[in-house]
Amino acid sequence: MRKLIFAMNVTLDGYIAAPGDDLGWSGGEGPDSSSSDELFQWWSDRVGATGLTLYGRKMWEAMSSPWPTADQQPGATPAVIEFARRWRDMPKVVFSSTIDQVDWNTRLVTGDAVAEITRLKAEDGGPMDIVGATLAAAAMRAGLIDEYVLVTYPVLVGGGTPFFTALHSWVSLNLVETRTFPGGVVLTRYETRR
Repeated sequence: MRKLIFAMNVTLDGYIAAPGDDLGWSGGEGPDSSSSDELFQWWSDRVGATGLTLYGRKMWEAMSSPWPTADQQPGATPAVIEFARRWRDMPKVVFSSTIDQVDWNTRLVTGDAVAEITRLKAEDGGPMDIVGATLAAAAMRAGLIDEYVLVTYPVLVGGGTPFFTALHSWVSLNLVETRTFPGGVVLTRYETRR
């Protein structure tokens, strides 16, 4: 059975995007991100260790815009080249009813996301990451997320897209890792108590 992990950059007040889907507080999602080299390498290593990533439409569009060709751009650093190649090679599933085509080792699912995630979790394979607030919220409410990874930036944005959704019941967690990155960014990793 696969482990499902929800990992995102998040503001101290709990948002993955500021109003208007603004990601500027984190340096964005592209190859010109202002994240520290150490943090960027941590994200790259996660992509390299992930067996499958599940994307909602908005995060798919944010990631599939720069990363498929980032390694071919003038001035691409070795870290960007490595991340772009890992990202392209990693199997991906996009859940959307509004797009009709995906590329770069990706499959499109237009049906019931919770049913498909449940099916994918039951398969053998490496860990799965889930990316995108709406998709992760559905998986959270269904009790499918095994691990939460918050990469918290020391910024308050006052609103936007929350990391956590409203839940029907409490979810108890165990803290399994903390780590501090340059600029006061703090990683916390929690496993769901089953």
